[in-house]
Amino acid sequence: METIKSRAEFERVFSRGKRYNDALLRIRVVPTSEGDLPKVAFVAPKRLGNAVYRNRCKRVLREAARACSLPRDGYDVILFSTDKTHDSSPERVATSLERLLERAGVVCG
Repeated sequence: METIKSRAEFERVFSRGKRYNDALLRIRVVPTSEGDLPKVAFVAPKRLGNAVYRNRCKRVLREAARACSLPRDGYDVILFSTDKTHDSSPERVATSLERLLERAGVVCG
């Protein structure tokens, strides 16, 4: 799974991407440039809690992303955890993620 790492990549997704919200997670999606590999990032803001709590949230997001076969061709996606992500199963988060991806118009890969 190719991940977004650089500040420039994050800023590109934030400035050009479109945001979609759900109770279990939020996503920001942007089409990739021609020839670029699709990438994904996992974010758990500090306001959610300590490092152990945030790492659990990111593990749940990563498992949900695998279940939804992210990253999908042609799109960069950033997944943000919410306060409900921690207590949810990866399967429930994957269902919410699929619903958000459909709203975003991201085609199945």
